[in-house]
Parts: sequence; C-alpha cells; structure tokens
Amino acid sequence: MTPIETTPTTKATTVPDTSKASVSDGKDRKDYLPPYKAKIVKILHTLVLIASIGLIVLISWDSFHNISFLASQQYMNIQFWICMFFIFDIVVEFFIYPRKWHYVLTHIFFLLVSIPYINIIAYYGIELSPEMQYLIRFVPMIRAGYVLALVLGVLFSNKISGLFATYLGLLIATVYFASLMFFIEEHYINPGVSTYWSALWWAFMDVTTVGCNINCITPTGKVLGVILAAEGLILFPVFTVYITNSLSQRSVRDAAEDRRNAAIKAKKEAARQDSKV
Repeated sequence: MTPIETTPTTKATTVPDTSKASVSDGKDRKDYLPPYKAKIVKILHTLVLIASIGLIVLISWDSFHNISFLASQQYMNIQFWICMFFIFDIVVEFFIYPRKWHYVLTHIFFLLVSIPYINIIAYYGIELSPEMQYLIRFVPMIRAGYVLALVLGVLFSNKISGLFATYLGLLIATVYFASLMFFIEEHYINPGVSTYWSALWWAFMDVTTVGCNINCITPTGKVLGVILAAEGLILFPVFTVYITNSLSQRSVRDAAEDRRNAAIKAKKEAARQDSKV
C-alpha cells in the first residue's frame, strides 16, 4: 500500500480592497471627535434647542397679545442673551471641530443670524420704522427654525425619512413665521386679516400655490407671498419624490417576501414528496 501524500493546506488570506474606503475613512478621521468633545457638542445642541423653543414661544406670545417688544426691557434682555448663547455655541464648536475652515464656511450664515441686531439698534439709537424693527427681530428665528427642523430629521433612523422630516420642519417653520409677520404687518390696514388665523390660512394657501382671497397690501406682505410661493414650488416636489420612493420600496419588499414564501412553500412540498417515496 502506497502511503497517501498529504500536502499542507495553506489558509487563504484575502486582502481587503481599501482603495475606495481610504478616501471615506480619511474624511471620517478628519471629522472624528473624541467622546468627551462629542458629548460637549451634544449638550450645546440640546441647550440651543431649548433656547430656540423659548425664543419662538416668546415672540409668538408678544405677537398674539400685541405687546411692543421695544418697550419691554425684559424681552430685549432675553433675546440678547439667547443670541449671545448662539454665538457662544458657534465659537466653542469652532475650537472643537478639527476642520476649522470647513466649519467656518458651513456656519458663517448661522453666525450672522445669531447677532442681536435689535439690541444693537436700540443701543445706538438707530431710527427705523416699527415694521422694519419687527422684521429684524425675526432674524434669530431663522436659526431657531433650522434647529427644530434638524431635530425632526435626527428622530428618524432612515436617512430618506430624516431628510423628509427636515424639509417638512422647514416648511412648517417658514409658514408659521411668515404668518406671524404677515399678521403684524397687515391686520391694521387689511380688512381681510382680522385675526391671526386669517393670516395663517393665507400663508398655507400661498405656499401650496393655490392662492387665497386675501390680497397683500404692504410691501412686506408681497415679499412674503413671493417667498412662500417659491418655497412651495421647491419643497412640494420633494414630498412627491419621498412618497414615490416609499411606495416603490414597499413594493420591492412585498415582492421579496412573496418570493421567499414561495420558495419555502416549494421546499416543504418537495420534502413532502420525498417522504412519500
């Protein structure tokens, strides 16, 4: 009997292809934050969210009760410190994030809308019309609305659903703030805007590009009408794409489930036939 020669088997080792991953991994390494820095950023974002909600509630309360914010020193102080905290958040994150210039380029707009312009105007005694001062008061609300929209997006694990929630939050925030500004500007001189709900109805109908029987009289109202109509034309197709994508994904999942059930059924049927033989 001739002995059977055995050759030692060598374990095949596969080298992962890192040519494509190296670019994304390098980018992730640049954006990586240590755990303690990530925790600081999370705490700052939570505080910014709370301050944003407080600012929205404060301005809404004054608008609904026809309170002159320029005559209220308490409001001026609250908005000043909220704006200063917004700036503080941007400065701290600038020193935390590794890519400084990238952070500056992506956050310069939020720095500009966080400046307490209304306090600067009051301090230097700059003369502006009450309507213009009211509009300037809404500048920090841009930051507040954007933060709320981002929070809605984070609540969803699915990236597409999160993006849809962000767009929806931006739309709701824009309609709400535009209706407040339209109500303040128009309700004294426009007979069609007797209550805030009339202004909200106008804003909703304008953003859907359907139109409303309430006509704009002031220049601010006309500008708001153009902005809402443009936003509706931009964002509503996003909703259509989201619904279409959701339906297509559901149909793909249902088809895959049907194929899996059919395969299981065929396997059981084959096993049953074999047992009979």
